Amino acid sequence: MMRSRRQFLGEASCAAIGSTSILSTLLNLTMANHAAAAGGFSGQRKALVCLFLSGGCDTFNILIPRDSPGGYDEYAASRSNLAIPRNQLLPLNYTDSQGRQYGLNPACTRLAEMFNGLGGDTSKKRLSFLANVGTLIEPIPNKQSYLDGNIALPKALFSHRDQIEQWQTSVPQGMPVLSGWGGRAADVIHSTLNTEQTAGYYMPMNFSLSGNNAFQIGRSEGQFVITTGGALSFTGTGGTSAMQQAKEQALKDVVASPIEEHYQSLFQRTHGRITANSIERGALFQQSFDGSGANLNAVFAAAGFPNHWLSQQFQAAIKTIYIREQLKLARQTIFIEFGGWDHHSELLNTQRGMLLTLDAVLYAYQKSLEALGLADDVITFTASDFGRTLRSNGQGTDHAWSGNQFVFGGPVQGGAVKGSFPSLAIDGPDDIGRGGRIFPKLAADQYICELLRWFGVSNGDMDQVLPNIRNFYDPASAANPVGFLG
Repeated sequence: MMRSRRQFLGEASCAAIGSTSILSTLLNLTMANHAAAAGGFSGQRKALVCLFLSGGCDTFNILIPRDSPGGYDEYAASRSNLAIPRNQLLPLNYTDSQGRQYGLNPACTRLAEMFNGLGGDTSKKRLSFLANVGTLIEPIPNKQSYLDGNIALPKALFSHRDQIEQWQTSVPQGMPVLSGWGGRAADVIHSTLNTEQTAGYYMPMNFSLSGNNAFQIGRSEGQFVITTGGALSFTGTGGTSAMQQAKEQALKDVVASPIEEHYQSLFQRTHGRITANSIERGALFQQSFDGSGANLNAVFAAAGFPNHWLSQQFQAAIKTIYIREQLKLARQTIFIEFGGWDHHSELLNTQRGMLLTLDAVLYAYQKSLEALGLADDVITFTASDFGRTLRSNGQGTDHAWSGNQFVFGGPVQGGAVKGSFPSLAIDGPDDIGRGGRIFPKLAADQYICELLRWFGVSNGDMDQVLPNIRNFYDPASAANPVGFLG
């Protein structure tokens, strides 16, 4: 009789009580979970790619209302010397239910094409925007509710560090033990969907190309940090020379065999085992990464990636997705950070340069996914610390709250602006003060929940991943919380 995952965990924990192996049992639960999982993977392989625009991107100068008289006039009055002329906006072929029309920053020609239809093909609308989204604990019905102080608010609003953490944890009230929503998602689905081993190891679900992050830390699952060249290796190992290979073997011998002779405490032995496993898994990953094929380089060249380090990051992401069958992974998350969006000064020129890079890289990335037949299996989404004030401080803008994000990929029903685009009037109905700080009407939880439903997190497990979700949405609902996936 097949046991459920919860049954297995309960039995494993009980069996360990009173024995010296209790800690080993707990630390190996990840492996045990896989053993208890029912069946194997037989469905679609999927990847979620998070692009974190750190610094607090001024997205109200990326997605801009262009209807006039109306939305554009309000925008231009609030942004003053930072306003982009209406005749320079790239038109989006979309009108919302309020009759509002939109345009993009002129640096985003390719993102506009992804919104309107790749290559002019309106059946290939790959990108949608989410308007007025931010971290929330509970909904804010209106500006007066915020001013009355009766709404639970995220801690340390307008702080880089806190808002980055809150976007990545989706617990804006803070948490005693840090974990991210990508990590918690791995806690509940890695063992049930990624059920195959490769060379005796279960590969991790979460990969980071930007070092350690809160997003991919789970309670039992973690993140596998890689580089544009593949797996990390201990300094001086990982090469092919005789000296490097000898050094790597010596390290393996010390940490892995025989463990009990080298380490006295259970913690030390466990640390040694984990280190040994990491070396082995890194070597397995590297073998597949290096063997992903020269044809990928040809695809990348044809897609037109610009010469920029961000291109290298996204190419490595594609390689990691491309080798998913060798890694025996049905689900993957990948984290990429692109920093430098804290534009207190020189917003127009500096942001334009960064947007030109971002626009070219993301277009080439999506074109590569399409060419490799991976487009329907990958959703890429953005997040950022916070939005910026509408009022200019002279040459730039300051820390605020809500902003706009975009999501793209084959599964996305592109060509739409979802959510409720706010009034951009200074001191207007959506401005909570200090120069145009817009409060969110769409919670980050709703955005994330829709991604997770597609990814395979069950309605019953959604509360474990997003503890505040029921303040905004019933996970058992048949309809998606936002609608960018239908």
